[in-house]
Amino acid sequence: MTHTLPYILLMVAGMLARRIPLFPRDTDKSLNLYVIYIALPALVFVQIPRLQFSAQILIPVIMAWATLGISVILVMAAARLLRWPASVRGAMLLMVPLGNTSFLGIPMVQQYFGDAGIPYAIIYDQFGSFMALSTYGTVILALYGQEGMASARDMIKKIITFPPFIALTIAFVFHSFHYPVWLAKMLEMAAASLVPVVLVAIGFAMRIIPPGHEIVPLCTGLSIRLLVTPLIIIGICAGLGISGEAARVSILESAMPPMVSAGALASIAGLEPRLTASMVGIGILASFLTLQIIFVLSG
Repeated sequence: MTHTLPYILLMVAGMLARRIPLFPRDTDKSLNLYVIYIALPALVFVQIPRLQFSAQILIPVIMAWATLGISVILVMAAARLLRWPASVRGAMLLMVPLGNTSFLGIPMVQQYFGDAGIPYAIIYDQFGSFMALSTYGTVILALYGQEGMASARDMIKKIITFPPFIALTIAFVFHSFHYPVWLAKMLEMAAASLVPVVLVAIGFAMRIIPPGHEIVPLCTGLSIRLLVTPLIIIGICAGLGISGEAARVSILESAMPPMVSAGALASIAGLEPRLTASMVGIGILASFLTLQIIFVLSG
C-alpha cells in the first residue's frame, strides 16, 4: 500500500481538480497531449539506449499480440454464450483486447519493476497495443461502429506519425549515441513528469457510471481483461519455459485495464458509451488489486 498510495492520491487529485471551475472541462485532453508529444518521447529517448539488444526484446511484441488473440477468442466465446447484441459484442471486442499499456502501464511497470522494466513496457505498448489499436481497432470500428473502414495507407500514416513511435525509431537508430549533458538533463526532466501528469489526467477523466443492466458484460469483460487472459499468458510462459524480466513485464502489461483511447473511439462510434466508460473507470480502480495478484503469480 505504501508504494501504491502516491499513485492513488495523484488520481484523486485529478478527480478533485475536475470539480474546480478554474480547470477547463478538457484539461485531461491537454495533459494527454503533453504526454504524447513531450513526456513519453522523452522517456523513450532516456530508456531505450539502456536496453540491451537480445532475443528478450521480442518477448513483449509476441506476448502483446498473443494477448490480443487470446482475448478476442474469449470475448467471442462469451458473446455467443451470453447472446450479446452486436453493439455489445463490438464494444467488448474493442475494450477487452486493448489494454491501457502506456498511460497506466508505464507507471505501473515502474512501480513494480523500477526503471529497468520501462524499455520492455515501451516496446510492448508501441509494437503491440498501439499498432493493434491502429489496425485491429480500425477493423472492429468498421465492422460494428458507424465509421467506414480506414485505408491501409491511413493506418500506416497514423503509426509512423505518432510522436512516441517516431522517438522510438530514432532511439533505436542512435542507440549507442551519447547525449550532451544539457540534452540528457532536459530529457530526464521531461520523462520524470510523465507519471504524475498521466495519473492526474486519468483521475480528471475518470467516470464511474452505474452499469445497471450492463453489469454482466461489464464484469465478464473486466474479468477476461484483468484476470483470465493474463493467467492464461502465465500458464503459457510456464509451459514454454519463458522467464526473465521481459516476460514478467509483458505479463503485467497483459493485465492492464481497458485502454482509454479505445473507450473514446467506442463512444464516438456509438458502441455502448455507458458500458465502455464504466469499463475504463471501474477497470482502473480494480486493477490496483488485480495487478498485485498477477505480479505475485508471475514470479
